[in-house]
Amino acid sequence: MTRINDAHRQSTYSLRLDWGPTGADALGPGCDVAVVIDVLSFTTTLTVAADRGVVVYPYQWRGESAETFAREHDAVLAVGRSHVRHGQISLSPASVRAAPAMSRLVLPSPNGSTIAARLAATSPEVLGVGLRNRQAAAEWLHRRGQADSTLRVAVIAAGERWPDGGLRPAVEDQWGAGALMKELVEHGWKNLSPEAHAAIGAFDTIIG
Repeated sequence: MTRINDAHRQSTYSLRLDWGPTGADALGPGCDVAVVIDVLSFTTTLTVAADRGVVVYPYQWRGESAETFAREHDAVLAVGRSHVRHGQISLSPASVRAAPAMSRLVLPSPNGSTIAARLAATSPEVLGVGLRNRQAAAEWLHRRGQADSTLRVAVIAAGERWPDGGLRPAVEDQWGAGALMKELVEHGWKNLSPEAHAAIGAFDTIIG
């Protein structure tokens, strides 16, 4: 990976925000908790699975070993939405909600799941957060922050991909990140990076 300018790691702030896999590589190693925001649809699907008590394993997109990993963990493997057939599970909240009973799910995705898997290699804890669970996540982070005044949190907005593989920032992920961090500010969190403040401002524009 190309060397990242230290100033871009936002290391003087306890609550930080960046985008995509490169942002995850930049911020993840310097934080205690990393948060993935991929509203459409990885983290929303994740919360629906959690509602059902399903253990979810994020997995790198199109990893050739996904089927083997799913067998080894006695888990259902989600398929791509363009290949889904009746009764199968895909990266869709509706398909998880309608699926028969299961205990484990391997969930590959090109953005949120891939980023979560990368963060897991460098960050002690990784959360998947969307609009549905932002309040619960903020309360959990607030309790962690009360117990550890030096807690550092990296929020990674997943975004999407252009055909050449470049990052396309997605407004729904900026709103999701802003919604979570607004909850944290309301809990008394301070020392936000400018990027974090900007995401909160974007969220505020849609709620008035």
